[in-house]
Amino acid sequence: MATSTLLQQIDGVASNFGATTSNRRQVETFVVKNTNGSGVTKTVTAGQWVSFDTGASGDVISGADRVRCVKVIDTSGGAVAIGVPVVGVALDSVTVAEPGVSGVSVETPIRVVVAGYAENASVATGSTKDLALALDTTTSGRATIADAANVNICGVALEDAASNVADVWVFKQF
Repeated sequence: MATSTLLQQIDGVASNFGATTSNRRQVETFVVKNTNGSGVTKTVTAGQWVSFDTGASGDVISGADRVRCVKVIDTSGGAVAIGVPVVGVALDSVTVAEPGVSGVSVETPIRVVVAGYAENASVATGSTKDLALALDTTTSGRATIADAANVNICGVALEDAASNVADVWVFKQF
C-alpha cells in the first residue's frame, strides 16, 4: 500500500519530525523474486538504487508482476541504457537464494523510497552536495554526479558523499 502524501505536519520543531513525517518521502513495498533455474542468489543492499525486475536471471514474470518485482540496477556493461526505469532507493537489505526445487519461486518483500528523502543512499564519493545524480556506469546500484553523458537523472545529493554514501532526494519516476 502506498504511503500517504497528505500534508500532516509542517512545523520543524514539533515532536517526532523527521524523514517519515508528512509527504517528504514516499515508500512502497515491492518484492525481490528468485526462481529455480536462475543460477544466482539475488541480493539488494539497503541504499542501493533499484529498477523493475521484468524477468532477468531465469525468472518467469508476466502481467502486472513485472512492476511488483525489483532488482539492483545493473550497470556492469559500462553504460546504462536510455530509459532504464529507476524505481528508487532500497530501505532494506534482502538476499533471496535460488530455490532448490524445480519451478519454485521465492519472494521476499523490500521497502523502497520511490520519492523524497532517503538516508545513506549509494552515491560515488566526492563533492556532490546540491548536484543532480544519475546512475553510475561502473558500479551497479550506485548513483554519481550527472553530466552531459548521463541519462536517467534519479535524484539530487543533499550532502557530499563520503565512503560512497550520501543522503539524497529521490525523484519520483513511476
